Amino acid sequence: MENQLAYYTETGKDRDEFDKGLPDVMSLYTAFRKEAYKDGALSRKIKRLIALAVGFQAGCTRCIIGQTRDAIEAGATKAEVMEAVSIAVVMGGTAVSAETWRVVKVLKELGKW
Repeated sequence: MENQLAYYTETGKDRDEFDKGLPDVMSLYTAFRKEAYKDGALSRKIKRLIALAVGFQAGCTRCIIGQTRDAIEAGATKAEVMEAVSIAVVMGGTAVSAETWRVVKVLKELGKW
């Protein structure tokens, strides 16, 4: 099974190439994304945990991998990540549950499992 963080990095390179094709538009999106994740009424950690659950609902592989990593980097614990994912599973059922292995793999790769 492939390394999830390596997959995220590799696919990110192609996403970055896409961004170069629309620099004016994508630079605005990047600025918006950075601003949205800043600490505010909600901490960056909580925002990343929410984004992880939403990524599951969207069926976004890169979101699941990236938001798991970003939540940990923002100070989330394994238990917090697992609880956020459990809410995604409650809301999304089998389709979400089928992808939870990715979180386990990312946490193992980060030495957090």
